[in-house]
Amino acid sequence: MYRADSGLPPVSVIILNWNGAALLRRFLPAVTANTDPALGRVIVADNGSTDDSLRVLADEFPGIEVMAFDTNYGFAEGYNRAIAATRYPYTVLLNSDVAPEPGWLGPLYDMMQADPTIGAVQPKVLSCDEPEKFEYAGACGGYLDRNGFPYCRGRIFGTCEADRGQYDTPAEVFWASGAALMVRSDVYLSTGGLDTRFFAHMEEIDLCWRMRTAGYRVMVQPAAAIRHLGGGSLPASNPRKTYLNFRNNLLMLYKNLPQAVRGRRLLRRKLLDGVAALKFALTFSFGNVAAVWRAHRDFGRMKADYTDLPDTPADALTGCPNILVNYYLRGRKTFDRLSRH
Repeated sequence: MYRADSGLPPVSVIILNWNGAALLRRFLPAVTANTDPALGRVIVADNGSTDDSLRVLADEFPGIEVMAFDTNYGFAEGYNRAIAATRYPYTVLLNSDVAPEPGWLGPLYDMMQADPTIGAVQPKVLSCDEPEKFEYAGACGGYLDRNGFPYCRGRIFGTCEADRGQYDTPAEVFWASGAALMVRSDVYLSTGGLDTRFFAHMEEIDLCWRMRTAGYRVMVQPAAAIRHLGGGSLPASNPRKTYLNFRNNLLMLYKNLPQAVRGRRLLRRKLLDGVAALKFALTFSFGNVAAVWRAHRDFGRMKADYTDLPDTPADALTGCPNILVNYYLRGRKTFDRLSRH
């Protein structure tokens, strides 16, 4: 556990690994080479891997601190356990398929240090496979539309823009990417951390929403950059990923929207999910049709777990764009062309 007089740097950079020996070999060298040891300590939290991840870490990265869990706790619980055990002032939740650019950590740290109202910040997220483009998982800062669909500066649905410097100004955003998410560790813990019932997907958006409700700001700092492989755990077309995304989006809306609008917005979202299921059926993706059905079934069962719902007076989605209309009907597929309607 971190102590102020320990001589350790102020930031823990925690990589949660599960059966990712190949990813560790590919990406961990860039993490260690480009992370200033005076600012950040790299820690691998192994989520009960059954491959040779622990041997690879011991033999090939002997200087890396390893925290080994006895089972796979999922993305959310794995990080909650790791951050509770380390308790550095700041923590970066860093995916195992990320290669940070040189000097990436300093701008994130400086932004957090300069403004105590900031609870979380992300760097610019670029693609490993297409270096000129933003990467799907966060791009240059995330938002929600009025129906709860996530989108980003630089990415709407599956369209990722080329990075031409058009979003290089720091900005306040609705959510920051879990691919490389710096948080104030005490704020992370006091707002409940990642929701373990989500297991994986949408959990960082839910966390950022709760931080915003608690009065903290969420930012993107494009002066810091990483390259993200994406799909390192599950490909986008995998029914398991479809299930988690649809289920967790409903849970996120249910637990964060104010009571006055919760039912109406959830009904609209359920209808839109039905349209998505029909689209899957028309493309013979019946595994994803079943995934949407299971997501709605399990949402109906799981929502009873949430009894302490905040009744905030403001609806955070009021005035947000409708990206379905913008993207599919108006053909506006870049962030800078979005309208509010």
